[in-house]
Amino acid sequence: MNRILICFLFLSIGLYGLSNQILDTLYINQGFFQTFNGSTISYKSFNSASDFDKTNAVLTYSSIDTVSLTLINNDVISHQFRSASLGVSSVVIAPGSQANISIHAEQAGTYIYYDGQDYPNNKNLGLAGMIVFKNSNAASFYWNLKELDTLWVNELSNGITPSAIYNPKFFLINGNHNPNINLDPLARVVGNVGDTILIHISNTGNASHSLHFHGYHLKLLQSSEHPYQEGRIKDTFPIHPMQTLTLQMVPHQPGEYPVHDHNLVAVTGANLYPNGMFLTMLITP
Repeated sequence: MNRILICFLFLSIGLYGLSNQILDTLYINQGFFQTFNGSTISYKSFNSASDFDKTNAVLTYSSIDTVSLTLINNDVISHQFRSASLGVSSVVIAPGSQANISIHAEQAGTYIYYDGQDYPNNKNLGLAGMIVFKNSNAASFYWNLKELDTLWVNELSNGITPSAIYNPKFFLINGNHNPNINLDPLARVVGNVGDTILIHISNTGNASHSLHFHGYHLKLLQSSEHPYQEGRIKDTFPIHPMQTLTLQMVPHQPGEYPVHDHNLVAVTGANLYPNGMFLTMLITP
């Protein structure tokens, strides 16, 4: 009997002892997005600090982590944290209030979180980011794709349901457009020949995109929408709204190579090329 009890205890440790308990905090902030041509757009973000930042926080954890996330609403309206792909949703968080939620992923991958309150309006005002559960120490980069229709954002900010057809003029990665994307260390891929590099991509906008890589082919490790395509190696990756991809690149040659959307309107900003989804990768020998 004692031997059975000891075996049961070791089995319990093996099943549950590997889980790390992580405490994290996320703030819901309101501010303004400044475009390259001088426009000021009302914007909202999930941030890791109480100060507004147009870049929604990238939440990164180990695949064995269980996260206790505190959500603090600094805005003047109610919000809600939700991740449909992870099966989690907070209570509605009133202005000045907070809530807690527990998050765990059944498998490593890239996931989307967003504001589930008054969906999709609050998401269209900016409130959507990515969660990454990792099982690798490979260098990682993060691209949150989003586009903005300034008319829609202005009307939604004033409590008006947009009546016009969705016509975005600004196309962003992590809240930045070219050339500022290359100044973002989360976004600009840098490394050496032979490195294993992971690129985590979420599309939290309303338009489909098709990311084309020059210089290299990448392996599709994870697709939230088309898992049957996982393992394919190619240089162009379509991604639909609220979809995620995880790509693996092992550079075989040095150089600086561009990445851009094959939907060329998304490479523009305010109809000017190339002020949209365009960046370069820098690989050294």
